Amino acid sequence: MKTIKSLALIFSLISAISISARAQTVLTTLDGNKIDVEAQSGKVVILAIGASWLPLSAKQAEYTNMLAKSYAGKDVVVYFIATDSTSAKSRNFASNDEIRKFGTTNKLTVPVLRDSDGTLTLKKFNVDQLPSFVILNKNGDSASTPFGGIDPKYDITVPISKTVNKLL
Repeated sequence: MKTIKSLALIFSLISAISISARAQTVLTTLDGNKIDVEAQSGKVVILAIGASWLPLSAKQAEYTNMLAKSYAGKDVVVYFIATDSTSAKSRNFASNDEIRKFGTTNKLTVPVLRDSDGTLTLKKFNVDQLPSFVILNKNGDSASTPFGGIDPKYDITVPISKTVNKLL
């Protein structure tokens, strides 16, 4: 009987950890809607992870738009994830209005999601630099290591597209 109770406890803990890890991918749109980026029902997901204060995020927005246009009508979803803090006390704080302005200024054509503490997606997807791109396969799992950093002289959409095309 003790063994059964122990196994039940272990199963409950594993389930709780699994659920909480999955819940970490639920991000909020600027309009307050919740989106789980790992639960996109058979679609490849491209995550552009950046910050409005980062100068290279403008170039990232351009690349994000190129990818969204390239994969329009296919089983691909593209999001821009703003890692700007939602805490007014943080030096990396940006309000939703400031993020909207960033999106408008850079003509961002994809939904913008907030990473409310600024590090959630970085930890979840092992991102070590901003800006970065993360590709999720149709099961919601990371399909490759993150595509980190942006060199304005190098079109990062080429290797990203190669990875996405293999998943389609």
